[in-house]
Amino acid sequence: MITPKQRAELKGLANSLEPVFQIGKGGVNEAQILQIDDYLRVHELMKIKVLDNSMYSANEAAAEIAERIGAEVVQVIGSKAVIYKRNEKNPVIKLRNK
Repeated sequence: MITPKQRAELKGLANSLEPVFQIGKGGVNEAQILQIDDYLRVHELMKIKVLDNSMYSANEAAAEIAERIGAEVVQVIGSKAVIYKRNEKNPVIKLRNK
């Protein structure tokens, strides 16, 4: 669980990121989940975009992805969501503790 200060720090880092994955009309499938998990293992922080033709809202897609891979939704704005998953073995992002 990340603290509000850590969440604010992650939001700042995500500000300059471009969406890496898109969720379309097919929804969230197992192949995407595996790719997102692999991406987060290396980068820890990512932005996804939910297309207009998707049956999911950005909130729903981010929540489902986070639940299935054990990540955290940092924020959702419009059709974009930011997801964070700490790499326990080799952390990339050094968050303040409190």
